[in-house]
Amino acid sequence: MQGRRTLTSRMIVPLPLRVPYEYRRLGRLLLRDKVALLALLILLAVVVIAIFAPAVAPDEPDRQDLDQRLLPPAWTTAGTAQHLLGTDALGRDNLSRVIFASRVSLAVGGSVIGITLVIGTTLGLLSGYFRGKLDDLVMAITDSIMAFPGLLMILAVAALMGPGLTTIIAALSVRFWTTYARVTRGLVMSIREEEYITAARALGGSELRSVWVHVIPNILSPLMALIPLELGRVMLAEASVSFLGLGVQSPMTSWGMLVAEGRDYISRAWWLITFAGLALFMTILASNMLGSWLRLSTDPMHRRRLEA
Repeated sequence: MQGRRTLTSRMIVPLPLRVPYEYRRLGRLLLRDKVALLALLILLAVVVIAIFAPAVAPDEPDRQDLDQRLLPPAWTTAGTAQHLLGTDALGRDNLSRVIFASRVSLAVGGSVIGITLVIGTTLGLLSGYFRGKLDDLVMAITDSIMAFPGLLMILAVAALMGPGLTTIIAALSVRFWTTYARVTRGLVMSIREEEYITAARALGGSELRSVWVHVIPNILSPLMALIPLELGRVMLAEASVSFLGLGVQSPMTSWGMLVAEGRDYISRAWWLITFAGLALFMTILASNMLGSWLRLSTDPMHRRRLEA
């Protein structure tokens, strides 16, 4: 009985308690990596600006003034301090439109990440842990979706449902849940063969308890590392679909839609594409840099080098 109590305590208690410790450990590593820290600060700045857009933006994004149309940025000869990043073909302030467009781009990215994380992780968890016919079915669906060209699938779904915010979220979710499913399945298949899972079953623990207590805490870190990488991919896909006219529709605007609106004026109003594209580029770059750092820092082999 003494051995049984010791085994139970050792197998079940430490794993959940390790989660806050691992996050503190990652925090210390992050402070040592200036590039990853800069990427995180950029993402946080974009999120804060998007949340407080009405207070940050110098003007209403849809306010038109045809007398001020196609003004260049303020630091050029014909620019004015009233419009720091110039105006568009309808005299709307470009800076305000870029700021408000961040809300839609981030909202689409965050919504898709949330939906795909829940669906993909759940299916991957069930598939990898219980295997059998369920695993065969989930993997068959996953492989079929991943074999189909991603952008073409998104465009097909958007065309069938009609353009709009809900459509683009649904279309991107259909495509991107497969990544979480495959990653989660691989992690769970490895963890379920560990000795502590076998010991928990031998001691009479239920499958649900094994999944909740042992499996989920051990897949959290790799999944968290995947989120920034997927956020960049989702935002890029949303920009591509909006650029083609099947994504976000006016009066809402996203960075991809701003680029699409400015393409007809690229020869004489370069600022319309440049600043929206630069905002999208910096956000995706920061997401990828942070995701790459998280992937390395959550890998025990690479983490030792980061801690050295």
